[in-house]
Amino acid sequence: MRARQARPSVARVYDYILGGRDNYGVDQNLADYFIDFLPGSEQVAITARAATLRAVRSMCANGIRQYIDLGCGLPTTENVHEVVRRQHADAPIVYVDNDPFVVAHGRALMSIDDRIAVLDGDVRDAGAIADHPDVQRLINFDEPVGLLFGVVLAFVEDNEDPAGVVRSWVDRVSPGSQVYISHFRSGHNRETSTTERKVLDAFGRGRWRNDDEVQALFGELELIEPGLLPCAQWWPQSAADDAGNGRELSVWEQLIVAGLARKTT
Repeated sequence: MRARQARPSVARVYDYILGGRDNYGVDQNLADYFIDFLPGSEQVAITARAATLRAVRSMCANGIRQYIDLGCGLPTTENVHEVVRRQHADAPIVYVDNDPFVVAHGRALMSIDDRIAVLDGDVRDAGAIADHPDVQRLINFDEPVGLLFGVVLAFVEDNEDPAGVVRSWVDRVSPGSQVYISHFRSGHNRETSTTERKVLDAFGRGRWRNDDEVQALFGELELIEPGLLPCAQWWPQSAADDAGNGRELSVWEQLIVAGLARKTT
């Protein structure tokens, strides 16, 4: 019998919305609130995940052969290492999350591959993660690295300096590295305020930012075309792969944005 959980987990709520089974009643109740009372809000999670995988495919196509996925969440039907390995069979991948459930589950599934590591770490402490023996073993910081910040910076408060968090990672990687960020986007509407309030009540933190604030997280990195866009539209390789091409996005699809940038010097 599964243990009862008192509080929902961001990773497990996302897992439930994405069709996974690694969640509890408390996570299902929160996810069902969004699905039942805010119809369409599940698209925030669905389009965010799809954009992350498109970003990984783009990075692979541009020669990035090693990845650190910060705030990785639970394994899903398609994972970062699976996308990467289709192009680079021996690529190392480091998954990082601060949820012990996520870490334990990830290690159980991926322990058979010594080119994959799953670490318990806080995205705000780049030094501790970068100095971890598994990271030192797998990641060559003298070669380009793909850094993934999939929604995780939305849970870093302003007083915790989210732009500084990104900068601390960028300072460690070599030129040619690429950084992907997706983030909740403030919309100044009922959907934004209701969702933000519910997330804050459930998790105790969570910050919606406008386009200028999200773009500022990239610092001096060079944004790759098409820049910052809703996840449903974001695709740096081909307009034909634009999930939102040719139609107006729902208000929910507009509440999650993404961008990819490169370190040039």
